[in-house]
Amino acid sequence: MYKDPEWPKNISDAVIEAESALARQLPVLEEIASLNHEKVLKAFQEERVSSYHLNGTTGYGLGDTGREVLDRIVARILGTEAALVRGQFVSGTHAIAAALFGVLRPGDHVISVSGNPYDTLEEVIGLRGKGQGSLLDFGISHETVDLDSQGELQLDLIKERITDKTRMLMVQRSRGYAWRNSLRIAQLKELVDAVKPEHPQIIIFVDNCYGELVERQEPGDVGADLMAGSLIKNLGGSIAPTGGYVAGRADLVELSAQRLTAPGVGEYMGATLEWQRLFYQGLFFSPLTVSEAIKGSVFSAAFWRALGFEVHPAPETPRTDLIQAVKLGSRERMIAFCQGLQKGSPIDSHVLPIPSGMPGYDDEVIMAGGTFIQGSTSEFSADGPLREPYIAYQQGGISYQYVRMGNILAALNLWQQGLLSK
Repeated sequence: MYKDPEWPKNISDAVIEAESALARQLPVLEEIASLNHEKVLKAFQEERVSSYHLNGTTGYGLGDTGREVLDRIVARILGTEAALVRGQFVSGTHAIAAALFGVLRPGDHVISVSGNPYDTLEEVIGLRGKGQGSLLDFGISHETVDLDSQGELQLDLIKERITDKTRMLMVQRSRGYAWRNSLRIAQLKELVDAVKPEHPQIIIFVDNCYGELVERQEPGDVGADLMAGSLIKNLGGSIAPTGGYVAGRADLVELSAQRLTAPGVGEYMGATLEWQRLFYQGLFFSPLTVSEAIKGSVFSAAFWRALGFEVHPAPETPRTDLIQAVKLGSRERMIAFCQGLQKGSPIDSHVLPIPSGMPGYDDEVIMAGGTFIQGSTSEFSADGPLREPYIAYQQGGISYQYVRMGNILAALNLWQQGLLSK
């Protein structure tokens, strides 16, 4: 199927070029993966994980030592004082919202320092929708500082915008649905070093979705105060069936826990049911699935660039998240791309994804990804809003080979529909 002599030559040549580009990147990718494997294994060993920690609880979930140990493992991995790892988080957006509502108070001011926040956070902040209980509804103001033309944080401008009411600087590490650089750990460190000496009270919060275990360090290692993400992305290792996390300073994590459950209940309750073992197992596998996804992203970038499309990041660019953007330029190409990629899925490979509305999004969205866990972008998916300039965003990949196959099928689908020249 994947080495058909009837392929157009440009697709065959693009595969060869992409494999060569990946081979040049492999020594660095494998070194980082090895360091992160060691980090995760060491965290498990230092917390003395035993088989009884893998058993879930029911009802109130009181006295759940497995839950407590998992929190400490994740805190170790992310370089933080504490963590809150819970299946009760329904998504990364929910985990982020719990952190924001947990630590912010009426009258506080928040600055998004990496440009506009991700689409699903617009209604959380109050940029879209009214009367839904957004931060704006609670008297918490927000403004945005864009990245500069080189994709760097505008540190001087950020410091100019800080007032005596500024409580938080919010950083979105990944590109989300934007044609911009994702932010490296080194850039987060520059932000911390620039702001904290003059404004130690300001919380630096990181939307860490898609960034865990991609680099040698995590936001907590360079002084970020708080972060949040999803378990059906990197840290779930494609096994966690649901959930998310908040990690950071112990006092801020505790406030986030009061928002997730109720004041006075906090992190001490919440049944872990049947997912406890899956959380542990997925976390242990996560360095492997992350490294495979990064290999797939490098292949994808080189493959589509060889076919004449703009890609972001370029295949030779150091990675800081799992997202690969491909600019397709038309609605027809974007739909054909996602429908072709869907054919490489283990689940629903026969289904044609079509654009539709989704909760939290203003535009129609098309999503490809036949995953074992609904919406699990760590398994391999591609999606994006149907708007100019029609960019598809690939995420994740259980294995490099599956990502490779999916991209080839997407290209063949474009070619078969007359949307890709020979």
